[in-house]
Amino acid sequence: MARHSVEDIKKNSRALRGTLLESLADPLTGALAEDDQTLIKYHGSYQQDDRDLREERRLQKLEPAYSFMIRTRTPGGVVTPSQWLKLDAVASTHAERGLRITTRQAIQFHGVVKRDLKATMQAINAALVDTLAACGDVNRNVAIAANPLQSDAHACVYATAATLSGHLLPNTRAYHEIWLDGERVAGTPEQEPIYGDTYLPRKFKIGFAIPPVNDVDVFAQDLGFIAILEDGRVAGYNVSVGGGMGATHGDPETYPRLGDVIGFVTPQDVIAIAVAVVTTQRDWGNRAVRKRARLKYTIDDRGLDAFRAEVERRAGFALGPARAFAFDHNGDRFGWVEGHDGRWHLTLRVPSGRLQDGAAGAMQTGMREIARALIDVDGAQLRLTPNQNLVVANVDAASRDRIDALASAHGLALHREASPSRLAALACVALPTCGLAMAEAERYLPAFLDIFEELLARHGLRDTPIHLRLSGCPNGCSRPYLGEIALVGKAPGRYALRVGADHRGQRLNALLRENVDEAGIVEALDRLLARYAGERLPAERFGDFLVRTGIVAAPRRIDITLEEAAA
Repeated sequence: MARHSVEDIKKNSRALRGTLLESLADPLTGALAEDDQTLIKYHGSYQQDDRDLREERRLQKLEPAYSFMIRTRTPGGVVTPSQWLKLDAVASTHAERGLRITTRQAIQFHGVVKRDLKATMQAINAALVDTLAACGDVNRNVAIAANPLQSDAHACVYATAATLSGHLLPNTRAYHEIWLDGERVAGTPEQEPIYGDTYLPRKFKIGFAIPPVNDVDVFAQDLGFIAILEDGRVAGYNVSVGGGMGATHGDPETYPRLGDVIGFVTPQDVIAIAVAVVTTQRDWGNRAVRKRARLKYTIDDRGLDAFRAEVERRAGFALGPARAFAFDHNGDRFGWVEGHDGRWHLTLRVPSGRLQDGAAGAMQTGMREIARALIDVDGAQLRLTPNQNLVVANVDAASRDRIDALASAHGLALHREASPSRLAALACVALPTCGLAMAEAERYLPAFLDIFEELLARHGLRDTPIHLRLSGCPNGCSRPYLGEIALVGKAPGRYALRVGADHRGQRLNALLRENVDEAGIVEALDRLLARYAGERLPAERFGDFLVRTGIVAAPRRIDITLEEAAA
């Protein structure tokens, strides 16, 4: 079986070193050597270029306007106020367009030019944050429920997940040598007992959810852990495998998939079962056809029973029966809530996760001031959510008024005035920097939300929550296939319109229109919303209405009821 060229790049990389040092030192181009463009992903960065300028620069016989996106590895998106201030300084000094919160609870810096890459990496590490394995064919940033209502449970889940994140890091010293001036250690090359010399076939994502909130969209993860709470304590986790959002338009060999629940583990067995899942995917995954290399395809090709049996064999124990759980939604809770320990948590809305100063408000400056106000508040944290928002966490009651005033003064109080759909909407970066983007997403979202809210108001639905997600391509970074309404880019100004997911992250949506422009989207949604307004049941959500009435076929749904768990 022929191996993909990426496999050769990994195998010959000398533990992810390649010729990165030589590429960085080349003053004749703003780009890296071709193979190094693959390897730098494992160090947490992507080479990009400004597509808005691509044609102009071509006509001027200039190379593209190359720059780099850098992504942090921040398990659960938890940073201290001091770390936030240092990361804010990185964005202000080296990057463009502020800081961006991702759907995996990381911070992305855009527009870093090659000559500033090393200094930027060093500044990020000076904040005691790194970027190793934030991208590439390895386990990426571990997503963890940002639910502030269960303080003790969150602390326990976070500790387990953060430990797992560290355990699954690549074993290479290349990161420290290249970016942090670490000394090269002579002798035997590093060994990768988990990843091997070619790492994983494709990227790998892990998420930890704490019911009743499914903010991490746990069934969209390659490997999911659903916390089972008993008397407020974590008794263990249901394990799900095989989720993934990526697809290719028009290719039936690729598709989004929800994970399957395969059993239950105790907190002490999380690392063992995770390593067993990762190494099974390492050895069983498709390395010849890269678009079929994610874990979801491995499971569909080999069979779920065979995959579970192999995982249990490698772990050295059998999974227990899955236990009952229930999710009530997959969004964020906005405003102040009090945790079990008496501390307060404020969830702020950050549209598309982009914190920058502009016409909508001085949001980057505002968060800088909030972080400064929290420096002396014992235990205060800033938590990035999987829905691109930000939680000001572990705040004492005496600090609330000051935080509120700073949020209001800097355009960070959208949670008080925005419609439910505007609060829940997600969008990926897309143009101008993402090389995969086929259409706009982040830049189109504000205008489309204006149109969508007009439609909702026309039918008396403005205060009705509907999850809307935009993606510039079918790769699915904004998890569009779990939106009650989703636009998935196909070409400039044209999208696949998908509808019918539920609001708990337990059912995929379905394709309604294949290739449609804005006018077609508005016409289709106008008809659906009119029916919804007139025919819905009390408290019935939009996606559930579409399935109940047969407007869209009911895709596969993930549910574990008490009766099913007992059986």
